[in-house]
Amino acid sequence: MPLTGHDCTIPALLIDTQAPLDVLHAAAAHRIRAVTQLLENLAFREEISSDAVILHDLAHLIAIPLRDGCDLMDVIGRKLSSQTS
Repeated sequence: MPLTGHDCTIPALLIDTQAPLDVLHAAAAHRIRAVTQLLENLAFREEISSDAVILHDLAHLIAIPLRDGCDLMDVIGRKLSSQTS
């Protein structure tokens, strides 16, 4: 399944929807924890540059692994739903 964060006609990054749940969960957790740690570090800083370009780039950088983690969680949810059906 192509990652949704990168819209192109030929996807280069894919999620193996047949991977075991623990592998999918570990990949999602890794991405979400990385974003969480970065945001927590920013929250404790005394001063953050408010330059619009820097904030835009930072938001984009944070959104990529967060979107990947959400995509992985969607696959996990679908796999769990199919197991209970």
